[in-house]
Amino acid sequence: MNLEEYRKHGKEMVDYIADYLENIRSRRVYPAVSPGYLRNVLPTSAPVNGEPWEDIFADIERCIMPGVTHWQSPHMHAYFPALNSPASLLADMLADAINCLGFTWASSPACTELETIVMNWLGKMIGLPDKFLHCPGGSGGGGVIQTTASEATLVCLLAARTRAIRDVQQNEPDRLPAEINSRLVAYCSDQAHSSVEKAGLIGLVRMKYIESDNELSMRGEALLEAITHDRAAGLLPFFVCATLGTTGACAFDNLKEVGLVCEQNGLWLHVDAAYAGSAFVCPEFRGWLQGIEYADSIAFNPSKWLMVHFDCTAMWVKSSQALHRTFNVDPLYLKHENSGLAIDYMHWQIPLSKRFRALKLWFVIRNYGITGLQKHIREGVRLAQKFEALVLADARFEIPATRHLGLVVFRLRGENNLTERLLKKMNSRGRVHCVPAALHGKYVIRFTVTSTNTTNEDILRDWAEIRNTANEILGDTTTSPVRAKVPLAESSDTREKNENFGSSLLLANSPMSPKIVNGSFAAIYDTADVFEECTKAFGQLRLEARDSPAMRRRIRGILMSGKQFSLDSRMDLVQGYVSCREMASELPLQEDEDFGTSEISDTNQSKNDDPGECSTNQQEADVSGNIDKSLRRQISNTRPNYVVNGSVKIGSQDCSNTLTSIMSAESNLPRSETIAAIGHRPYSGDLSSMQGHNENPDEGNEGSVGDAAVCRKCGHCMKKE
Repeated sequence: MNLEEYRKHGKEMVDYIADYLENIRSRRVYPAVSPGYLRNVLPTSAPVNGEPWEDIFADIERCIMPGVTHWQSPHMHAYFPALNSPASLLADMLADAINCLGFTWASSPACTELETIVMNWLGKMIGLPDKFLHCPGGSGGGGVIQTTASEATLVCLLAARTRAIRDVQQNEPDRLPAEINSRLVAYCSDQAHSSVEKAGLIGLVRMKYIESDNELSMRGEALLEAITHDRAAGLLPFFVCATLGTTGACAFDNLKEVGLVCEQNGLWLHVDAAYAGSAFVCPEFRGWLQGIEYADSIAFNPSKWLMVHFDCTAMWVKSSQALHRTFNVDPLYLKHENSGLAIDYMHWQIPLSKRFRALKLWFVIRNYGITGLQKHIREGVRLAQKFEALVLADARFEIPATRHLGLVVFRLRGENNLTERLLKKMNSRGRVHCVPAALHGKYVIRFTVTSTNTTNEDILRDWAEIRNTANEILGDTTTSPVRAKVPLAESSDTREKNENFGSSLLLANSPMSPKIVNGSFAAIYDTADVFEECTKAFGQLRLEARDSPAMRRRIRGILMSGKQFSLDSRMDLVQGYVSCREMASELPLQEDEDFGTSEISDTNQSKNDDPGECSTNQQEADVSGNIDKSLRRQISNTRPNYVVNGSVKIGSQDCSNTLTSIMSAESNLPRSETIAAIGHRPYSGDLSSMQGHNENPDEGNEGSVGDAAVCRKCGHCMKKE
């Protein structure tokens, strides 16, 4: 593509982007695809020759958009905002064209100097003390644009570690850095983001979690108690991460109390305000910043709520020298004549190079102005307040944590599994998208106003979707049995309380109810609930029949054991069920070569070869209607089969060899462990009560009458289609 073609196609792309954003409300917010969908669409190897731009452009809608989660949609309420704006998009077009690598001032003076200026602008906009700003001849503080808030936390933890090791070595010069590092300990709230834990893992330091109070806030007293305890144990406290606007509920640590403890004990205090920091452009929200004077560093993401698209994290430090001591590299090829006189941002970050991110921040601040950004923030808060009022007006729901800014957490009253089912069903429909959180043992749904396109009508529509889904969930539970609570404990303890717990099961490392972790394992679950849903769903599919002696032996073994198995085994049961339904009207049922026919007496074989005698015996069984009596008479060719409350009852048959007779021994198996006995309540689908007999013993489809048939391989009662 040459520049003239770029000029033409660039205009087409701008039109496409504008149409996409303008009409995004009409798109399904959450994609209806499965892992690996794109692998089935794209070729396995790159093209040898270049392709026409028209073909590439057409594949955006054909291949890419079907798998996109639309973060700019007004119905996207998961996570935190990840906004953009026309000014930001245009700025990155220019930055990408310039494509400078701003590791030093000399590598691109405009890239470095614009960053120092806009970081001062932004620091003043949110009310930071002057010690955090770039000031010639000042205290050495200043701002830098990092990639993410996670990276900012890591950078500050590493700088704090360097300072702590240096302080110890001043008093104990013989101490090795590795020895000192092994004793370092950092602190954060139990509500802090997972990136704080990851920073500790990378920095090879212990991370202690301070229990939050009833308002999900870390308090100074609890922090001081932990520091005192650890010092008595010979550890070296050195770093605290306070969160302003937690991920779970947008809660705020008590910065003033925590900051005072850090100052008195010589700890580096880093403030993670990734989401809430944008709101501090509004003076009414700056109350949470009280105590910021105690902090050594602070970071937030304009890429979340200030309409500057990802990536853009603003980070300020009081002492840039702490960063220099940690990340300083000085090879000859990076030196320039102004080294030491100008800022070289390579000493402020982990990567060497940096993108021209300051350009989009500069464009957005100038395009909207402070008042425009304040209006945007306040509108998001207002819409969240509207949603909060809707939730509070419905007595079936509760809001377990105070709403702050644009995030509302809510749940159905009652057990956690109700809210979990509500969220899963909501997301599966793709019309609204939310994610969960755990707050002091409660499973909650996070609802964040994330889009610049969101209106009152969108909030009302999304609430109607949530309420309608809740009606279905609560309607289902009115006739469902009470689920036994399975404690999340060590496997040995769990086996004592639940004999069906098997070693192939895996518990999720989540404080919520057990759940399926991945495609290979399943946690403890209520078989009746999960398996019935599986059979309903798979009963509507048309899968290729996977019928083999090995499969039949495996299924019989599963049913004979009466124990819970991994998800793989459960899927074999479902596959057997579906395969039998598929073959009922199309294929004669195959004989299993290891079906035990060799154990049948010659007498019984001769009876089976006589259709007249078989018919007589079937009539005898039908007249008597007594299955137990027919079993006692041991009439091997008489097979009256019927289903009652989802359990298959089998007539006389070789119980050691056939799967259907295995299932007839219902007293020896838990009701929920047989493939036809779906839990503690009747299955209302195809497994209706029916009775049948073999009208034509010469054909493989045994146990059928009228439209009913019982599969001799898995014991399911089926309807012909």
